[in-house]
Amino acid sequence: MRKLTIDDVAQRAGVSKSTVSQFLNKRYKYMSEATKQRIGQVIEELNYQPNGLAKGLKQNRSYMVGVIVANIDYSLSIQCIRAIEKELQDSGIQVIICNADENPEKESKYIEMLVARQVDGLIVFPTGTNTSAYSRLIDNNYPLVFLDRLVEGIVTQSLLLDNEMAVKIAIQELVQHHHERIALLSLPIGVNGITPRKERLGGYKRAMEEYQLPIKEQYICSAPRDGIATVLRGLLDLPDPPTALLASNDIVLAEILKFANMNSLRIPEDMSVIGIDDAEFAQIYNPVITTITQPAYEMGMQAAKTLLSSIEESANAVPITYRFPPTLRQGKSVKDILE
Repeated sequence: MRKLTIDDVAQRAGVSKSTVSQFLNKRYKYMSEATKQRIGQVIEELNYQPNGLAKGLKQNRSYMVGVIVANIDYSLSIQCIRAIEKELQDSGIQVIICNADENPEKESKYIEMLVARQVDGLIVFPTGTNTSAYSRLIDNNYPLVFLDRLVEGIVTQSLLLDNEMAVKIAIQELVQHHHERIALLSLPIGVNGITPRKERLGGYKRAMEEYQLPIKEQYICSAPRDGIATVLRGLLDLPDPPTALLASNDIVLAEILKFANMNSLRIPEDMSVIGIDDAEFAQIYNPVITTITQPAYEMGMQAAKTLLSSIEESANAVPITYRFPPTLRQGKSVKDILE
């Protein structure tokens, strides 16, 4: 049986090949609704399948985009990916998702593989150490968007939370409940300084200074996931233990809540807790945990739109760093210590 072509669709619909091509590429700007419906109906009747490879070669595009995630365990990563995939698929672009597991070598291999597969662009939650690979992409005008993190010395389109503001909102909430002994718990910042962790630490110190609260080094803690419980035990054993804990991300918050359940630590009676990142489990924990949320879905959607603009615009876009505002989601995990 002869394979159907775009000519067959055009003849049956009574339109030109270019009109069918515009329909297939979702360019409806100058197309009437009646024409759109007629072409769509013909495609359905004929069961026409466009030759994606031929289309990509002709337009020098693969209609695929790579997304490299530093760590897919984060609730932020999952929500962003969902938004990216929907936004790009709505534009007829398929998404290849790769998880680097915070491993720069793994990330580097993914970059090589995706470029070899001729993806149209990359959205990267960077591990931060592949500066030469990022630079090569930029030097070659390869569409590249950073999400959630920045890399020193690399200038490209970047979208992330206003991390310092997130911490300031949390400290402000605790101060309003008369807390002074506030501890910050984080995963390791890393040699090159993972942006959210580094900025949240800086935000913590500045906010404590702003509210004229003492900054005690023993209250500033970082450890890998499996070491959080040991850190918490050390904090509670201090002569003046903190009255409040600020979890710098959802993984740390999960470990704090796990520790609380296993050690009969009552929240907020024994310890007030605030988490940064809007983990779903924070809303189903008893009591509901107060969190500083970032608009993860909106961030992912905007990253996809930014990449699409870079792909479609012939002129090079001016690299910008856009920061999304955090918001306080009130829970019941903060106690006024004067009550």
